[in-house]
Amino acid sequence: MELRDVHALVAWVVVVSNALAGLWALGAHWVEALRRRELWWFTVAAELTIAAQVVLGVLLVTVEDREVPDFHAFYGFVALASVGIIYSYRQQLAARRYLLYGLGGLFLMGLAIRAMVIGPTR
Repeated sequence: MELRDVHALVAWVVVVSNALAGLWALGAHWVEALRRRELWWFTVAAELTIAAQVVLGVLLVTVEDREVPDFHAFYGFVALASVGIIYSYRQQLAARRYLLYGLGGLFLMGLAIRAMVIGPTR
């Protein structure tokens, strides 16, 4: 399997994992039984897939000398920065933390989908 194939596969992992984490957190906002420690571990894992995806993309560009559409890279780096922004608001929005991570997870999913639509490395 080539690095490009791994990058394409991990893109779907980013989309699905962040969608599930976001939906779980949104559900936890309304259903107390969903407020489990595992939600936060799953959310961290989903967000780490974004960092892994960015690293894979950077490797494609630097090691394999692939060209990348500017906005494809832009959405990847915006997703990575968004993880930090979401995390930074956790204390200010403590009363609405589940909404923050729910909507944040769906936003991250959307950024990943947009990056995929713009186009992978050529």
